Amino acid sequence: MFLELRHKVELHWMAGRVVECPIDEMNRPRGAKDTQLRIPPSGAEIGTLFTGWGSGLATCRKFAPTARNYTASKLMSQVGLRVTEACGLDLGEIKWDLGRFGKLHVRHGKGARGSRPRERMVPLINGADRTLRWFIEDVWGQFDDDHT
Repeated sequence: MFLELRHKVELHWMAGRVVECPIDEMNRPRGAKDTQLRIPPSGAEIGTLFTGWGSGLATCRKFAPTARNYTASKLMSQVGLRVTEACGLDLGEIKWDLGRFGKLHVRHGKGARGSRPRERMVPLINGADRTLRWFIEDVWGQFDDDHT
């Protein structure tokens, strides 16, 4: 199915035959969703997105919520957090003294195959430490007393 979705044209061009899945729709395993082609963005495209978004912070209408959303999204892209994991983070879960760059203690992780959510430690790589320091030092104080 992957070859059919992603490389059908190239394989037809190279071999002169059309690739088709040998398992028809009636004989596929139950519960399997239709496979969809998802091509992740390149590193340059991600860089362009965050560069434009970061430069737009200076002129946005509400700085603090926009900076919070920018920081959460950038953190997700840098260290591979899921949305629910990023939303569940707290200031006390940043462990600056662990490892070379520091680590995040993700208490509300994702469970596998129906098991309960697992805790994990995530290293602050790819500049995530700088992103978090910027948010804590420059943005955090612009929120009101209720930090939640």
